[in-house]
Amino acid sequence: MAKEEIANQAIKHAFRALRKRHLNEEGAHAAAFAALSRPIVSQASEWKEKAESLEMELQQCYKAQSRVSEQLVVEIAESRTLKSVIQEKETAVDDLQKELTSMRDECKQMKKDLEDKINAHEIILSENTELKTQLEEMTIRAKSAEIEHKTLVDRMMLEKMKNAEQLNEANQLYDDMIKQLKASGLEKLARQQIDGIVRQGEEYADVILQSIVPSTCKHRLQAHEGGCAAILFECNSNKLITGGQDRAVKVWDTDSGSLISNLHGCLGSVLDLAITNDNRSVIAASSSNNLYAWDLNLGRVHHTLTGHTDKVCAVDVSKVSSRHVVSSAYDGTIKVWDLLKGYCINTIIFHSNCNALSFSTDGQTILSGHVDGNLRLWDIKSGKLLSEVAAHSLAVTSISLSRNGNVVLTSGRDNLHNLFDMRSLEVSGTLKAAGNRVASNWSRSCISPDDKNVAAGSSDGSVYVWSASKADIVGTLKEHTSSILCCTWSGLGRPLASADKNGVVCIWT
Repeated sequence: MAKEEIANQAIKHAFRALRKRHLNEEGAHAAAFAALSRPIVSQASEWKEKAESLEMELQQCYKAQSRVSEQLVVEIAESRTLKSVIQEKETAVDDLQKELTSMRDECKQMKKDLEDKINAHEIILSENTELKTQLEEMTIRAKSAEIEHKTLVDRMMLEKMKNAEQLNEANQLYDDMIKQLKASGLEKLARQQIDGIVRQGEEYADVILQSIVPSTCKHRLQAHEGGCAAILFECNSNKLITGGQDRAVKVWDTDSGSLISNLHGCLGSVLDLAITNDNRSVIAASSSNNLYAWDLNLGRVHHTLTGHTDKVCAVDVSKVSSRHVVSSAYDGTIKVWDLLKGYCINTIIFHSNCNALSFSTDGQTILSGHVDGNLRLWDIKSGKLLSEVAAHSLAVTSISLSRNGNVVLTSGRDNLHNLFDMRSLEVSGTLKAAGNRVASNWSRSCISPDDKNVAAGSSDGSVYVWSASKADIVGTLKEHTSSILCCTWSGLGRPLASADKNGVVCIWT
């Protein structure tokens, strides 16, 4: 507004100046006009020219006044435009000032956060230094423990050698006694006594091996956290051993459903279990690439069998000697171990991974089921392939040998369960059901101790029981709510046990 008032005052002042000049010029020319009024003819033309000249000068003054006015209007418009631009820039400056203040506050906060993080980093560094120190101390302790363990192993091997020498002496003494009995004519009497004891044992065995088709779930045990992929009974006992994804191996009383003991020391999921004939040692195949052997009486690991380079998925113990163990892993190898010495004595390499294993009844042959669907037989001493047969169109998941060793049961991902004659390797029976679906590559089926029935779990949570001779279903057990991974029958003929992916174990009678 101040600039507009100044412009208006300038215009008014210009008009006043022109008017004053005009009046002065009129006053100055008054004498001329008076002279002109005189009758002087000679000066008339001269004054006329002056009048015209003055009139033209007046017109030029008016034009100059018009141009000044237009210039003032333009300058006023420009001043208004500049004023609006200045206001916008002042607003932008205010916004930038506010943003600058906000950024300064944010910068202060970030500096504070940086200081806190630096302090936290220093604390972590100090903790890391302490942990390194502890690790070094633990490493030193571990090395000393390893040295001590090696010393103890050497002592144990020495004691075993002494025990073996004592056993050899006892055997020699026994041979001498037999020779004396032969010499004294008492051999016949001894044979009669021994034969009577064996016959009584066989009669008792026929009674306890009589299996029944189960129908009732006696106990439902939450055995493991996660899946339970391996279960087996102790030889001629109702004690059940289970292994799961929680790295635990547990022993259960199936009569009461109570936990007897918990075996620790496994560093991976338990994928398979085996037990020696004397029920002294249980061996676990683990996803940690190792096998672990526990002394059941002491509840401690007495051997860790190392040598596989991938997860160990199957294990079995010789039915003749508790000394030999066979295992297979997803590194393409089958290994034979001396459990007494604790190391590998033979390795078989094959292109197709092995999912399931079993020793023959004479302990001289290894039966293996592979991912390519074939059943193979190997010589334990030489490691040579003796024979093979296409058992399934998909991967073999389980191998189970009958009590007499004449029949082998195989299960596959093609949802079939085949019975093979061990002498000819020909299929003697095929078991299947509409709803039966094999749940995994390590789903285990089983034959009853009297070789009359076969049990297998399904992905629908059912346990199917077939008659081995008629190949028809004689029972369907429903209690599980998830896929069943394994089944096993007690050597006494009852009960039957099954385990699923949720770690639940059912005892069937």
